[in-house]
Amino acid sequence: MEPLSRGDPDSPLRWTSKSTRALAAELRAAGHPISHETVAQLLRHLHYSLQGTRKTQEGTQHPDRDAQFRFINEEVRKALAARRPVISVDTKKKELVGQYENGGRQWRPAKAPPQVKVHDFPHPSVPRAYPYGIYDLAQNTGFVNVGTDHDTGAFAVASIRGWWRAEGRRLYRRARSLLITADGGGSNGYRLRQWKLNLQALADEAGIIIRVCHFPPGTSKWNKVEHRLFSFISTNWRGEPLRDYETIVRLIAKTTTAKGLTVTCRLDRRRYPVGRKVTDAEIATVRLCPHVFHGEWNYAIRPHL
Repeated sequence: MEPLSRGDPDSPLRWTSKSTRALAAELRAAGHPISHETVAQLLRHLHYSLQGTRKTQEGTQHPDRDAQFRFINEEVRKALAARRPVISVDTKKKELVGQYENGGRQWRPAKAPPQVKVHDFPHPSVPRAYPYGIYDLAQNTGFVNVGTDHDTGAFAVASIRGWWRAEGRRLYRRARSLLITADGGGSNGYRLRQWKLNLQALADEAGIIIRVCHFPPGTSKWNKVEHRLFSFISTNWRGEPLRDYETIVRLIAKTTTAKGLTVTCRLDRRRYPVGRKVTDAEIATVRLCPHVFHGEWNYAIRPHL
């Protein structure tokens, strides 16, 4: 089901566009005799259900949207089969730090809800948190770098560098490449020069090829980090005011799932100023190797020798 699996980034619920008869036929072809009724029972047990459509999107989709999905799926499959590291990355939505309402409910003594501010339109001076997530597909682990300044390309790569130094290079000692799946926009957008320039620095430091596959515009919700990390963080801290940075780090680090997800979380108080312009001369130093299929979305950055 995985290549056709769909879902809402704020919920662990997943669904597929295949029918139970089609799924049963594929299972039988793989040597697993099963009826479509049994497939339906198993899907319900795994919390799947029949879902209709809902009008929430505007605009046209890119004509190669599904082809890019298939390309990413195949690249991830090959990398995992070869035991090469694969990470899914993105920035979770920025959070207000203080006594502000946080959606959801939690079990508390009767008639004792947390007290929060009536209005959540704070002054720009109110601190924000920028949780940048790295989800390791092979290990089912998350690494979250909580920034306090700005969500820039430098911050995104600094977060990935933090994961590599703390976990990646230990887990993948023999790795010669790293595959990253990322959104098409934001601090890790495919058009962002700062993102690519900083990835070059990371490739040089780690001595590995960094391969990147971006999701087409408007499809970031299909990225694994959304479903396998961010949705569970949101569930874990629902109804809890994010009073300070320490509370945010603690709640993220306590996120677990029945399937064994563990999360490491760190606070990053470094400055990441906005408005940094990457010159043509600087971008020319990046050893960028575009793929023949949508090289703007799929490319490798090789370390300098």
